[in-house]
Formats: sequence, structure tokens, C-alpha cells
Amino acid sequence: MAPKEPIGVIGVGWVGLCTAACFAELGHPVFARDILPEKVESLARGEVSMHEPGLPELVQKNTERLTFTTDMRHVLDNAQLLFCCVDTPPTYSGDADLSRVEAVIADLGDSTDHAIVMKSTVPVGTGRSISRRREELGYVSNPEFLKEGSAVEDFMEPDRVVIGANDGSEGFGDRVATLYEPIGGEIVRTDVASAEFIKLASNAFLATKISFINEIANVCEELGADVNEVARGMGLDDRIGPKFLRAGIGWGGSCFGKDVLSLKQLAGNTGYHFQLLTAVMEVNELQKRRTVGKLQKHLGQLVGKQIALLGISFKPDTDDVRDATSLVLAARLHGEGAHVRAYDPVAGDRARELLVGTTLAGSALEALDGADAAVLVTEWPEFAELDWAGEVKARMATPLVVDGRNFLDREGLRAAGFTYEGIGR
Repeated sequence: MAPKEPIGVIGVGWVGLCTAACFAELGHPVFARDILPEKVESLARGEVSMHEPGLPELVQKNTERLTFTTDMRHVLDNAQLLFCCVDTPPTYSGDADLSRVEAVIADLGDSTDHAIVMKSTVPVGTGRSISRRREELGYVSNPEFLKEGSAVEDFMEPDRVVIGANDGSEGFGDRVATLYEPIGGEIVRTDVASAEFIKLASNAFLATKISFINEIANVCEELGADVNEVARGMGLDDRIGPKFLRAGIGWGGSCFGKDVLSLKQLAGNTGYHFQLLTAVMEVNELQKRRTVGKLQKHLGQLVGKQIALLGISFKPDTDDVRDATSLVLAARLHGEGAHVRAYDPVAGDRARELLVGTTLAGSALEALDGADAAVLVTEWPEFAELDWAGEVKARMATPLVVDGRNFLDREGLRAAGFTYEGIGR
């Protein structure tokens, strides 16, 4: 069997590490570079600090194929396909900050036989701009569609793999396509600008779908309908589908907000006002704050009240707290004069500096002790398994639950004497 093509990975954050580990699992020698020596040293020892199911095991299993380094020259000497996986956070204007991408391009020096494979989410037109300035480099757009909490599975069993290459880089595009052949999924070959747009449009549509069902949930509350039943009936229509029709207290994380804002800003830069995305963002922010109104409905003024937040990460199976609903909710509750105690199975340490004024509890029961209300923010399985009718009720000062994900047993809680508030129910 012919040896697998070596690949380089530049930037070993969540996307970069998942990319490196999964390609190593497929048999490729991987040379992964990061600028942080302490991160490189810990990864070289097989230590993974982020919480992503299956990823630590994959790194440890493939230590012989994975080389972690701070030396770009070492990567360039060993691989021609260089997967760029650095962050592109939004600036104050809403545009993407491409400084890290530009640093990667600069670090390539005067290379003429390498290709940048862009996994970082970049504005449409980035590839065209780089190719014009660095004609000697190959350039392939290969956006990632990984979900936190299931990234390894998403990589190994993709819905589709998008590969964008313009004239002059088609050969590199063919080589990237070959890398993905063992894992299946439809390979979408297109131009660079379209590939860049597919990523932004996909995330913007999913965010729109969530904001839509949250608007429906709010109307359901006024009309006495159950949004779970409405969503179930809608999702059976194969033109709509059931995914991302789960009402809640808003989406968070590093992708949806950033990509929706980026697409809106890109449209605005051309003179087009993307009104729908403006509403999508507004609905999401308002949804996070409606929880405060639900608490006030039952407790009156929140000054001095003890509120327990169950869950800090923006979704289960990750310790990512970027743009998490819990951060907004805690800040609003502090603004109303409440005392906030929060618990998360894995994200507590990452959130410590962000949840200023919030007490971090060591367990769910500790967070609930003496609480006037419990707010379920993240649907970690352990919260459904709590003894709500027994120990939880005995510990709480007031048996009030606001279920921000419609995750808990509504009828069971009510039968146990709790006041239950869901979303759109």
C-alpha cells in the first residue's frame, strides 16, 4: 500500500486539533504547528485540555503519526498541503479579523510549492485576495462543518465535503479530495468564493431556523399552544425537517453569532441590507433575556433572590463558553440584584473569569441549595437524573424551575409540587 500524503496543520485549536487527529487516524503523517510552546509540549505528551468526546483518545492512539511543533520550517519541509485552522474573530466593525490568517501567509516566506487549504472561516473574497498577492501559492477552500460535542464523528462521517479551487489550483483541489475519499460523504467541487459562501450561508440558515422556532415558541405561550407539538408537526414535512426546531433560550457558541454577523457585514459592505439576519440576531438576544421576565412573574423583584443556573457551556458535551447564554443570563440577573450560583460538569474553570460575581458550585445540588429558582441553561443529562421530587425540592427555598431547553420532565416536576416554566409550552 502506498504511503499516505503528509499534511500540515497550522493552528492547533479545536478545529486544528480535530483535523490533525482525524487525518492521522486515516493514516496520514501530520505535522501540526502552533505558536504556543506550552500547548505544543502538552499535545506532544498526548494531553488534550479541551473537552471533546473521543478526541483525547484519538490523539493518544496516533502519537506516532502526529508531530506537534512551533517550527513552521519543519512543517514546510515535510508537507505541501497546509491546512490553515487559525481563529478569525469578529472586529468591532463586525468584519472578520484576518490578522492570524495573514500571519500564516507571511510565515510561508517565498514558498512556491505549497498550497494553503483554508479551514478557517473567512469572508467571501479572502481566497481571491490571497491568490492575487501570492500567485505562486496554491489555494484551496475547505470549510469545516464540525459540531462541538460530535466533531470526531462529524469529520469521519460527513454530510458533505466542500472543496473550492480556482484555475491554477485544481491539482491541489484534486489532492485534497483524495484525502477525504476513505470517509465518504458527497464531495462538492466548486470555486473558492462559492465554497467560502457555503459555510457562512449554512450557519446563517441554521441560526435562522432556531430563531424562527423561538419566535413561534413565544407566540405559543400567548396562545396556549405547545411548541414541542408544533415543531414535531412541522418537522415531519420533509421540506422542513426536524433538526434545529427545538425551542430554547437562544443559541450561543463561537460559530453562529460570528458567521451570522460576518455574512450580514459582508452584505452591508456591498450596499445590501440583509434584514432577515438582523432579525435573527435580535430574536436570539431577546430570547436570552425573556428568562428574567419568567422569574419576575413568579418571584417579583429579584433583589436578594438566590438563582441557580444549571449549565454554563453553550451546549452539552463541550466546555466552550464563548457567547454562552449563561454569561448573558448571569449578567442580567446580577443587574436585577439577584445572587447567582452556577454549576457545569466541565465548563466551570473556563467560565471562572467570565462569570464575575457569580458563585461557581461544585455540584448541581450545591448550586440548588437555598435557591429561590433553578434555571436549566444547558441540557446536560445529569440534570434530568437529579432527585427533583426528593433532595432537590428539600434543598430549594422555592420550588420554581425555568426549563430553558424543555429538557426536564414537566409533568413529573409539577406532580412533585414544582412551579414549572418551559419555553413555548
